[in-house]
Amino acid sequence: MSLEESSSSLSPTPEETPSAGSIVSPSGSPPPAKPAKRARQESETGSTGSVASDGQPRKKRGRKSKAVTAEMMDAKRVKLTSLANSRGFGYVLTVGQGDTGQLGLGEDIMEKTRPGLVKEVEDAVEVVAGGMHTVVLNKKGEVWTFGCNDEGSLGRIVVEEEECFVPGKVTLASTVVQISAGDSHTAALTQEGGVFLWGTFRDSSGPIGLVQWGKMEMVPVQVKLDEEVVKIISGGDHLVMLSRDGNIYTMGNSEQGQLGRVPEMFGHRGGRRGGQLLLQPDKIHAKSKSRVFKDVWAGSYNTVAMTMDGELLVMGLNNYSQMGLDHNTAGLTFFMPVLSKNLSKKDWKQISVGQHHALGLDREGGVFCLGRSEYGRLGLGEGVGDAGEATAVQGVEAGCKVVACGTAVSYALGSDGSCYSWGMGTNGQLGTGQEDDVWEPSLMKSKQLEGREVLTVSSGGQHTVMIVRDRK
Repeated sequence: MSLEESSSSLSPTPEETPSAGSIVSPSGSPPPAKPAKRARQESETGSTGSVASDGQPRKKRGRKSKAVTAEMMDAKRVKLTSLANSRGFGYVLTVGQGDTGQLGLGEDIMEKTRPGLVKEVEDAVEVVAGGMHTVVLNKKGEVWTFGCNDEGSLGRIVVEEEECFVPGKVTLASTVVQISAGDSHTAALTQEGGVFLWGTFRDSSGPIGLVQWGKMEMVPVQVKLDEEVVKIISGGDHLVMLSRDGNIYTMGNSEQGQLGRVPEMFGHRGGRRGGQLLLQPDKIHAKSKSRVFKDVWAGSYNTVAMTMDGELLVMGLNNYSQMGLDHNTAGLTFFMPVLSKNLSKKDWKQISVGQHHALGLDREGGVFCLGRSEYGRLGLGEGVGDAGEATAVQGVEAGCKVVACGTAVSYALGSDGSCYSWGMGTNGQLGTGQEDDVWEPSLMKSKQLEGREVLTVSSGGQHTVMIVRDRK
């Protein structure tokens, strides 16, 4: 997600995510067989955060550098009005599996292979698909949630289970301008630059808490941070915040190095230093303290940070070279930020990261992929192997405006509002009406898309959500 285009946080799906305490294979060994669609949360979304078995300094800022930074951050700052005006607002559509209500279509609709209309929320400006829940932001700055609430990810008290299957409003004291979600947590950025959080983070041993160790939050709590935040983005079980001054703060699970500030010896539950080390927001440990960042993205087990010079620093899981670094020589996991020379070659508008693959959108609207190829998630065609470097995806129109990843699925939005999908079809979230894997970009078609353009798209554990509006 870029600051111009807010997009989803990504969450694992069952097809590749081990259950609690198991090991993520760093090799290219054959993937496990696809399981049944409606499993419990641990196997369904990867929220357990299973552990992988292997895991330029900027000149000191003077007045000129500070002025440039402030100007750039002001220009990039997401405001509710600018988001609604630049992107527009519209209807919410959902597709895929909805066992816990994440489709928002009522308790009688458990799955959709073509997009369905969520009638209860109007004038949506942003949508995010979590592991098993969905979050919507409307143009009034109100947050609506639906789906699994076992660990508080809805941010509202639910008396009857049926209430999880339709949108409900989250009570927040301020206008919200941005949202993000992971497997079992949700975050909201207010117009004052404050961050509110609810739910819980998880690791390979289970829930770890949110802002206080071992305590999940069923309603929103504020993250204590001295700096004003201009962007939030969630991984599966971690939260990343970009401040107005160009600093990046992280909190949550650190087992795969995704926090970029916790050494491997403290990666599991903070080691001897204790778990609060992980839940106390702190800056990523770039080699130079003077480094300033202008954008950041996150995936299931990764964080990707862009410096003011356009360099991309990566941290987290790299077991399929999904960070643009050869996993055979560079490493399987990065617990501290590492420069990705391959990703730094292009001027990216947006990066989206799944579990074992990533998509990039350059400034010209070109779509690129890298990482694991199984189930067609790269869009390079059947029989094509993994991609260790950013590789152009054919079959999508020039000038795309948004890319999005789920665990093993991918999406790209054309400049005309068309939506392309490819990857694993098991959960029906590609919107093709079928459950076959799709190995190359395929234009999504349905009655709900006729005469409409797609403004943004987000993919979660087993479902996908989008905003559409009537064509003018």
